[in-house]
Amino acid sequence: MQDTQTASETVAVELTAVEHAETMRDYLEAGEARAMALPNRGPVRYGADGRLHDDILAAYWQYGFYIFKGTVGPEELEELRQDVDRVIAGAPAEPGGAVARDGRAPLYRGLKKDPYRYAKPLSDPYGGTTKNKGRHPVAMTGPKPIDGAPAYTVQLLDGNLHLMDSCLRLYGHPDLLAIAEAINGADFVPYNEVTFIKEPGLGPSIAWHQDGTTHWDAPDWDQGAHGFNFMTQLYASTPANCVWMLPGSHKLGRADIKKMVAESGSERIEGVVPLVCDPGDTMVLNRQCVHGSFANTSRNRRVTLNAGFFPRRRVLNVATTKLTGEPDTYLEDRINDRCRIIQLGVDARQQKYGNEPRYVYQPLAGEEERARWSEQTRGTMLKNYNQLDMYI
Repeated sequence: MQDTQTASETVAVELTAVEHAETMRDYLEAGEARAMALPNRGPVRYGADGRLHDDILAAYWQYGFYIFKGTVGPEELEELRQDVDRVIAGAPAEPGGAVARDGRAPLYRGLKKDPYRYAKPLSDPYGGTTKNKGRHPVAMTGPKPIDGAPAYTVQLLDGNLHLMDSCLRLYGHPDLLAIAEAINGADFVPYNEVTFIKEPGLGPSIAWHQDGTTHWDAPDWDQGAHGFNFMTQLYASTPANCVWMLPGSHKLGRADIKKMVAESGSERIEGVVPLVCDPGDTMVLNRQCVHGSFANTSRNRRVTLNAGFFPRRRVLNVATTKLTGEPDTYLEDRINDRCRIIQLGVDARQQKYGNEPRYVYQPLAGEEERARWSEQTRGTMLKNYNQLDMYI
């Protein structure tokens, strides 16, 4: 039996986590078969000109996503996992709590933006609400957590680069930055960097949505107008815990998600595919694609490091509002200040992985001395860097 949905609640059902996992089984298997049949996964490859291979770009623009295999090696992967676990252990046990989960004082009390975002286990914190500019029009099913589940689970970490040095080094990865350049142009600019956490039996859903909100009605709108997100997976991304998306939906403009759900008969939209990845893979997903994820009633953890990028021309001198509704205008000096974090990440990576090629960020080429990684620049440049995040 299903209760009546309100504008601010997950769909309430008399369904346990175990029952939810069972009812999803056939849907997950069919979706995985569709995903694995697509020709859009493999290692990073370059053409004779030294740029990202044309076949990869063609597949990305056709389907709206590409999965790069093995971008993060075992040693780096373990460092990233340890950093994430350290930050989560330092989270207050509940929103606003005075004691961290490890019994000590919570980490990062001095930051301007709280790095921890919480949700109730297996809930949908956004669907059917006005949050995030109402991008999530339909709520997902919220099964009942097992007895003894905590009242809250950490859903997201905000500001990866000043929370975790390993994430700053990943940000300067030459292959990932070359991919960003190939998709958005050499003058690409950052969006934000967050960690999505889906603990087994606890991870909340993210209702179907498209990320972009600013340029849908622009006369020069195109299929890359709102940029893309990198999603680096620290654990296996499975059909039961991963992001799902509708291939090709980045080309279709603003989607009628309510209609899509109604025509499918439930939130299990027809034709979508799960973005299945191995640990160490990085997925690139067009922000205009219809995508979302189901409550994680599986036994497998997912931790995803997100880093988004835009074409500079879609941001420069643009006046918009953040997801909070706060107005903002992106002028050139402000954009360049945010972009120096790219150079900082490149330098941090070079200091540890000096045998790798060093990526040169063209818009600020020749200004690398202004963004050398040190304990001094940790405080002067990196701390609270996400106050300059941009959103379109």
